[in-house]
Amino acid sequence: MRRPFIAGNWKMHKVGGEASALAAELAASCRGLDDIDIAVAPPFTALPAVRKALEGTPIALGAQNMHWEDKGAFTGEISPAMLRDAGCRYVILGHSERRQFFGETDEGVNRKVRAAFSHSLIPIVCVGESEEERDRNVTFVVVDRQITGGLVNVTAGQLAGLVLAYEPIWAIGTGRTATPAQAQEVHLAIRAKLSTLFGKDAAAGVRILYGGSVKPDNIDSLMAEADIDGALVGGASLEARSYERICKFERSRKGIS
Repeated sequence: MRRPFIAGNWKMHKVGGEASALAAELAASCRGLDDIDIAVAPPFTALPAVRKALEGTPIALGAQNMHWEDKGAFTGEISPAMLRDAGCRYVILGHSERRQFFGETDEGVNRKVRAAFSHSLIPIVCVGESEEERDRNVTFVVVDRQITGGLVNVTAGQLAGLVLAYEPIWAIGTGRTATPAQAQEVHLAIRAKLSTLFGKDAAAGVRILYGGSVKPDNIDSLMAEADIDGALVGGASLEARSYERICKFERSRKGIS
C-alpha cells in the first residue's frame, strides 16, 4: 500500500510572521496524524521561520522551485544545497505556473530532478494539460511527453524516491476540479507510462498526487480512487482548518482504519 501524502503549496503568500503562525497552527491541528506524510512549501523567504515552527513535528518542509546548479552566477536563483541547508526535504518541480509564466521546459525540469536527487531532496514533479489541450483530447499525449522528458536518465531505483503530481492547468485556482473519475483516468495512464519506462513493480510504488482546486469538500471522493495517493494543495493550504480537514480525509477509502 502506498503511504498517502498531502503537500501544501503556499505559492507567493505569507511573510515570515504570518508563515510561522500558520505553520504552528498546522502543526497543532495535524498532531497525531502518523498514518500519512504531510509537507508544506512556503516562499523562500519564509523557510527559516517555518522550519523553526515545525521543529519536532511530523510535518516536513518543502520548497517551490530551485535551480539545477550547485552554485554560480545565477542572480535570483536558489540552489539545491541552499534548500538542504534551509531544512527542506521536498522540492516542487515543473509546476504549471512555472511552465506557463516562466517558460520552464521538460528538459529544464529533468535537470532539476536529477540535481534534487544528487542532494537527497525528494522531487515532487508536476505534469498536466491546459484547458485547450484537454478540449483537443491530447491530455495523454501532453502528460506522456512531460513524464518522458522530465524523467530522462532517472533510474528505477531513484523513481522510488520521487513523487508525481497530476495538476490539470484548467483546474488550478479556478474553482474547477477534475472529477474523481477524470483524475483517476489520468493517474492510471501515468502509472502505465511509468511501468513502460521503469517496470511494473517500480511504477506500482510511486505516489501520484492530484492537484487542482483541492478542497475539504472534494478530498474524500478524490482519495477514494485507486491511483490517487494524495494531494498537492494550493489555496486551501493557506487556512489551517481547511488543510487539517484535507489531511483528515476519510481514511477507510484508502483501507486505513
